Amino acid sequence: MRAPAFLRNLFRGKSIAKKTQVRRFQAARIDRLSADWIATYSSINEELRGDLDRLRARGRELRNNNDYARKFCGMVETNMVGPAGFVMQARVENAPGKADKLANDAIEAAFVRWQSVCDVTGRQSLRDMCETLVGGLPSDGEFLVRLVRGPDARNEFNFALQLIDVDRIDTTFNGIEHSTGNTVIMGVEVDAYRRTVAVHIFEAHPNDGPRTSRQRVRLAAEDIIHGFKVERAEQVRGIPWMAPGMLSLHHLGGFMLAAVLAAEHGANHFGFFTQNQDAAPGTLPIGQRDDGGDAITTSQPGIYDTLPPGYDFKPHESKYPNEVFGPFVKTALQRVASGWRVSYHALANDLEGVNFSSIRSGTLDERDRWSSDQQWFIDILLKRVRAEWMVMSLLSNAITMPNGSPLPAAKVAKFAPHDWLGRRWEWVDPLKDMNARIAGVGAGLVAPQDLSAQMGRDFYDTMVKIKEAQDLAQQLGIVLPAYATKVAAPAPKPAPKGRLAEVEEEDEEEEAAT
Repeated sequence: MRAPAFLRNLFRGKSIAKKTQVRRFQAARIDRLSADWIATYSSINEELRGDLDRLRARGRELRNNNDYARKFCGMVETNMVGPAGFVMQARVENAPGKADKLANDAIEAAFVRWQSVCDVTGRQSLRDMCETLVGGLPSDGEFLVRLVRGPDARNEFNFALQLIDVDRIDTTFNGIEHSTGNTVIMGVEVDAYRRTVAVHIFEAHPNDGPRTSRQRVRLAAEDIIHGFKVERAEQVRGIPWMAPGMLSLHHLGGFMLAAVLAAEHGANHFGFFTQNQDAAPGTLPIGQRDDGGDAITTSQPGIYDTLPPGYDFKPHESKYPNEVFGPFVKTALQRVASGWRVSYHALANDLEGVNFSSIRSGTLDERDRWSSDQQWFIDILLKRVRAEWMVMSLLSNAITMPNGSPLPAAKVAKFAPHDWLGRRWEWVDPLKDMNARIAGVGAGLVAPQDLSAQMGRDFYDTMVKIKEAQDLAQQLGIVLPAYATKVAAPAPKPAPKGRLAEVEEEDEEEEAAT
């Protein structure tokens, strides 16, 4: 009796397993089409350790010398900070729903005074400092602010801010901090949970002329604000915002410069004189010369010049400006704009071929990005600054009521609630957008307070200003149509009834009575 086939194959050493197809991601395949796709398994900190300083240096070079990089930095400053900066609104309440107007006005007035003296160097206001910080994010990706408390602040609030160049963070310092036993990654000291404990900086900028220093100073986390956007878990340093498009923009700048120089050279040179080797050489006409020794040449219509024997002329035709120059630059800038998450027409100042629908869609999408960045900046910097300022101002008796009495420091928790209002933008289609908002408020879908906040205004302040305008107009005898009281129209009189209608009503009354 013959053994089954699978037993014979087993004794012969043959495998009976069938080939199966394995499901795989196409982007992870390794074949001849993806052999040049090099990727690493390094952590984000390991990748930044060797590249961060160079990325920052190249980003700053682009910001100083490249038109589009400078425009992007200006877009960040203008859209995140704006002309009026961030506005702080106190939200102190005596009871739920009942605002403490005296305390709110005192806090807001004191904060406005502090904004003009908040810089420990005395050079910038709070709005200017915010613009400097966000303006450096495209090239630096992070910022460092020291909180100065006590007499060193040099103001009545005993609190000030110092902007520190992130170049002073010692990126090469990696290892263990012996005094604490914590891990140091690129100058940032973290605990076991990767929470920032301190930042190690140089005493002075390492390349700041005569005053340089590579001696490190340890700044505790409670005395600084190290801000950057976290893109990956356990990240301890910021990534420059321009990093995705820096290489493309560098090469594009080189191409545009070469094209401009080629066009200039072509415009300056009409052609070349060549000497014929077979003919006897003649002499090129020199003509008269001016006092400086330069040849005097004249050009008139219908004049043809004659070359001497032995010479020939070859015209030079420059290829620039070329008809493909504009489309190529546009395509390259569209790629850069996508990497920087801004609209192409805003980055390149190119409104050609843009219609209302496309520019509205792109503008609204971009504004969502700026609103998100504003909230990130408020959360990471301004809320911390306001909390520190409030404590030091109350302890310094720098916030006073109209009668001159200072707010009590014991009620710091009561005075903590507040809001920040960032800059907002005009409507894309003012009439339609405003009517839509008004309809939402009228239908009860949107609160007037939320609508004011969307416009970058405080609802309470708006109501106060409206009341002041009404009182002033009444005092001067002026009627403001927007706030004029509308008198209800009298009800229309009923139309006279005919005899037939009166008879029918009498019959109905009799039937009802019986």
